Amino acid sequence: MRRPRAVKTRKAIAKRFKLTATGKVRRNRPGKRHLLTSKNAKRRRRLGSETEVADGDIARVKLNLPFSNRK
Repeated sequence: MRRPRAVKTRKAIAKRFKLTATGKVRRNRPGKRHLLTSKNAKRRRRLGSETEVADGDIARVKLNLPFSNRK
């Protein structure tokens, strides 16, 4: 008989997303790693802020973070 599979956190997801105290999922905006000289200052500031994950993706992110304790 096989042993049941352990519940594990997907580390790639844990590095990229944060859960707030109210259960919302936050992510960083893409596009602020390189080629920054061609982007204006307003755009660079906006890229530095976090944003919420789209409603359709929240369930998938939370599924991969089983120990977050925020449903």
